[in-house]
Amino acid sequence: MRQGVILGFACYAAYAISDACVKSLRGAIPAYEVVFVGALLCLGAVPFIRAPGDRLRDLVVARRPGVWWIRAITGAVCNISAVIAFTLLPMAETFALIFLMPIFVTLLSVLFLREHVGWRRWTAVVVGFVGVLVVLRPGFRQLGIGHFAAITCGLSGAVSMVAMRLAGQHERRISLYGAGVIGPLLVGGIFMLPHMVWPDPSAWMKLLGYGLMQGVAGVLLMLATLLTPANRIAPTQYSQMLWAIGFGYWLFGDRLDWPMLVGIVLILGAGLFTLVREEQVTRWWRRQPLP
Repeated sequence: MRQGVILGFACYAAYAISDACVKSLRGAIPAYEVVFVGALLCLGAVPFIRAPGDRLRDLVVARRPGVWWIRAITGAVCNISAVIAFTLLPMAETFALIFLMPIFVTLLSVLFLREHVGWRRWTAVVVGFVGVLVVLRPGFRQLGIGHFAAITCGLSGAVSMVAMRLAGQHERRISLYGAGVIGPLLVGGIFMLPHMVWPDPSAWMKLLGYGLMQGVAGVLLMLATLLTPANRIAPTQYSQMLWAIGFGYWLFGDRLDWPMLVGIVLILGAGLFTLVREEQVTRWWRRQPLP
């Protein structure tokens, strides 16, 4: 179990490095093009994701096509909005808003899965949104596209997670992975064509770092979940905040004031509590028969 947790920390460190590569581009490459190149490089992880009996066509052929399309569309929206957010906002502030995802999952589960939510999870939802108000401080600081993009990233990720819950254990891992790669690949490729910028050598290195570290993170996450239950791995994603604060301070000159730090703590605490509760619900949901 310890090895799986260590791999989980390594996975989210790789994701944080990938995000730092995006931020280091400083908007020199359009977000659609960044996402396209990243998805293209992530295809290199397919040989490591494939299970015995999986075929390459399973990347695009799913047992539940509706879930596959939801994953593909939300994957594209999530990746593009994340690139925009990391380009425009400090890394720690971006992660704080993206980490609303478990809270969004709770709300979507109530709306679409008719799931019962107890007072503890509702309290976590309220605390999380209080944290958002503290971070954003509407009326006291200027809000922009970056904030909207970060929240959109968290919301689209939550929709994808609810779709995975609907899929249960009846969908192939490679199909779920394929949706998360093919969607950004197609959408990014289509929208980048009118605005394509040929990167210089420095930008190419950063693009390669973004895509390759995403692929490495995907493989590490798969290995981690094979060794350790997912509910033990999931909390390790919050280690990204430490990387974000470190990268932001040392590489990008980000400075966080005390109100923002308080808001981040509120969001992380609420999200971590909700994430643990969601894992318990997800394990129950996967034991239920398909409708």
